[in-house]
Amino acid sequence: MSEVVADIKPEKAIRKLYIETYGCAMNFADSEVVASIMADKGFKTTNEISEADVIFVNTCSIRDNAESRVWGRLREIKFQKKRNPGIIIGVLGCMAERLKSQLLEKEQVVDIVVGPDAYRDIPQLIAQVEEGQKAVNVLLSREETYAEITPVRLSSNGVTAFITITRGCDNMCSFCVVPFTRGRERSRSSESIVAEAQNLYDNGYKEVTLLGQNVDSYEEENEAGETVCTFAQLLEKVAQIAADLRVRFSSSHPKDITDDVLYTIKKHNNICNHIHYPLQSGNSRILNLMNRTYDREWFKNRLDKIRSVIPDCGISSDVIAGFCSETENEHAETLSMFEYAQFDFAYMYQYSERPGTLAANRYKDDVTPEIKHRRLNEIIVLQQSISLKKNKNEIGNVHTVLIEGLSKKSENDFRGRNNQNRVVIFPKENYTKGQFVKVIIEQSTATSLIGKAIELVQF
Repeated sequence: MSEVVADIKPEKAIRKLYIETYGCAMNFADSEVVASIMADKGFKTTNEISEADVIFVNTCSIRDNAESRVWGRLREIKFQKKRNPGIIIGVLGCMAERLKSQLLEKEQVVDIVVGPDAYRDIPQLIAQVEEGQKAVNVLLSREETYAEITPVRLSSNGVTAFITITRGCDNMCSFCVVPFTRGRERSRSSESIVAEAQNLYDNGYKEVTLLGQNVDSYEEENEAGETVCTFAQLLEKVAQIAADLRVRFSSSHPKDITDDVLYTIKKHNNICNHIHYPLQSGNSRILNLMNRTYDREWFKNRLDKIRSVIPDCGISSDVIAGFCSETENEHAETLSMFEYAQFDFAYMYQYSERPGTLAANRYKDDVTPEIKHRRLNEIIVLQQSISLKKNKNEIGNVHTVLIEGLSKKSENDFRGRNNQNRVVIFPKENYTKGQFVKVIIEQSTATSLIGKAIELVQF
């Protein structure tokens, strides 16, 4: 969850907007688009919910736990409605798309429900509520990319920013609700993406992360349907803006990480050597049930290719424990794949059936909660041991780190990330946020590297 603040010209600050965001980076980027749309209508964003005339909750549907958190938060927000009956409360994003009328009926607190492709319609929906109606727009689009909208950078550190390059997903993984909540995949024009990255750099930002549900499948086409820009070509265009503008991207599907992408990363020093490479399962039968389009051996071979082209590449992953019909032996294959892959870190979850997905319609969710929990813990323990070992191996090495801000634990320390996306903590001394520094690593934990800055990086 994030509480956000944005600076908008006083003459437009007629009413106040409060936004809470749950879920993935795409949702946070969407909240920035919403804030921009609302700013054009005279709304100023606030981080004080008690000041708000409009409250938006931007939601996630990827797991049941994510939705449960939102339902709980809506019950808390209901107090604001009792205090100020004129306040407008809206639910945005994936949960809005999936549940629609339920959100308007349950708890009797929501006035507006808006899907991910309907944010331009928010001002009109607010007008409907002000006339005494409930308002809903959850229509999905094959064209909407919000390409020309300049996002309001919410709670920005002034150093790093997200740029959405694709929306939606065509992969239809059987466990995933995204194709149903965000629609078909479509790509922004490379010109608009490069212009946004250039604008961020001109305003002092030092790192951009290109975002998409499946970022590597980015493909810009002309009116004749011909490909005019691939993801590898887009990466290069953004990298060429400036040598001291770092470029990252997320998230990937293994099938779309082409050799061209790998060699483009290798070619440009400012494209970070980090790839998010989602496994989901280490067993071929389960991967087939998940509709992941690759098997165990293909995943290993592609991983080997990444490391042969970019030997120092940081690799992270996703995994789901306890998918439908998963056996102990199949779970063991996931553990063995973690041993083989030696991921830097991973996002690890137990399977949560999502209504409407292919898995919910076709397969029985027959692995007990207790077994799911135990298998997940085994994966977590293994990955933590791998992360700790890999981080210990960095002691004595020097890393280039972009200073993003203060450490969460101490105001005397800075926090940043290295080229491989590992968190690095070091004393502030006389350095400042936004600088690139060389840091020698002296200690480590499973989640971060700890060291001392030794010099500024010259470009």
